[in-house]
Amino acid sequence: MIPNIAVIRIESEHFHCPTIPVPLFLLWIPVLLLSPLILLVLLVLWAVCLGFGYPFWRAIGTCWKILCALPGTDVRVHADGNHITVRIL
Repeated sequence: MIPNIAVIRIESEHFHCPTIPVPLFLLWIPVLLLSPLILLVLLVLWAVCLGFGYPFWRAIGTCWKILCALPGTDVRVHADGNHITVRIL
């Protein structure tokens, strides 16, 4: 299952932002608009896979598995008194 939503929280010593939900399914709109460019990237990936002798569909499958493994990811960044948390649901 691909990720549906990301929750972002930004905190600092002087500033506290409420939790911001970001609907990731809306990213499919730019993907559809950029589909000619994505097709060109896939053709280049196919040529690279062919040159190195790696199966193209295996590379596509690996990228899809990485995308599907994103739900449950929790990234926390702490620097100079600022805290940023991104959770992918």
